[in-house]
Amino acid sequence: MKTPSAFYKPLAIGAPEPYRELPVSLERMIHFVPPHIEKMRAKVPELITKVDVVLGNLEDAIPADAKTDARNGFIQMARENEFGSTGLWTRVNCLNSPWFFDDILEIVPAVGDKLDVIMLPKVEGPWDIHYLDQLLAQLEARAGFSRPIMIHAILETAQGVKNVEEIAAASPRMHGMSLGPADLAASRGMKTTRVGGGHPDYAVLSDNNDGGVRTAHQQDLWHYTVGKMVDACLSYGLKPFYGPFGDFSDTAACESQFRNAFLMGCLGAWSLHPTQIDIAKRVFSPEPDEVAFAKRILEAMPDGTGAVMIDGKMQDDATWKQAKVIVDLAKLVASKDRELAEVYGL
Repeated sequence: MKTPSAFYKPLAIGAPEPYRELPVSLERMIHFVPPHIEKMRAKVPELITKVDVVLGNLEDAIPADAKTDARNGFIQMARENEFGSTGLWTRVNCLNSPWFFDDILEIVPAVGDKLDVIMLPKVEGPWDIHYLDQLLAQLEARAGFSRPIMIHAILETAQGVKNVEEIAAASPRMHGMSLGPADLAASRGMKTTRVGGGHPDYAVLSDNNDGGVRTAHQQDLWHYTVGKMVDACLSYGLKPFYGPFGDFSDTAACESQFRNAFLMGCLGAWSLHPTQIDIAKRVFSPEPDEVAFAKRILEAMPDGTGAVMIDGKMQDDATWKQAKVIVDLAKLVASKDRELAEVYGL
């Protein structure tokens, strides 16, 4: 483990200084683009105006014989577009794949520090982050970058979940984490083929007190893991995200899963299909009524101390902190979404 004095030092001579605090950015949805498909690349200019993050996907869902085309396609779409306040990310192939090294060596010099975040799949421990951290510092130093590229880890193995706190603490280059439910289910030996969401057989039964019909209540397969990820991320000032929801036809279940993650502390989710963009935008933006009530709490307790009664409910220091979370998020949303800015009165 690095000593505190060395933690924020660049890992290569001439590399940019690591961030001491994460850049403030709105990331309600990370929208995946398969860059080896020309018609999908052609939609990127329009996407930039609709989403918070555009991600060029190089890993799962990209056929082995299209990996090089996907890499080249991402470089092309990054060079041909200006992203402004919309984030530009890529998900590279996993560390033990035949494509990872070329992904990094070709993309970083070609795209430059226009690239905000590299999403690293199947992170199992801090050693994975340390390797990419050092490699990026060397490439940044050689290219003369002005700011560091950040790393976003995907939790999709049992070992990764076990080591989640060490992963969060691995580097000042860490941006956040996403839950990868499909690979995680396989790693854990879970008996489901669904990509995210619940399962009708994962349920508890109501008591059989009168011998009548017993009601089954479906439970959330991912509650424990999301909670563990959120705690690790927020302990180290990182951003937690829900990952993919694979059933594009079930928008209601997608919204339910996203909302559960939002309530538990996640800041966004992946959108794999255009229908999921608006769901994520709606879910990960605070409700106008919640914002209005939170504003009343902050206005009634300007210094965040004491206690007041609002609509018959006691508000104190703890609820002031809760209200500030809501209002701070609303302000961030309002900075990009004019329509919601008017609704929020911000």
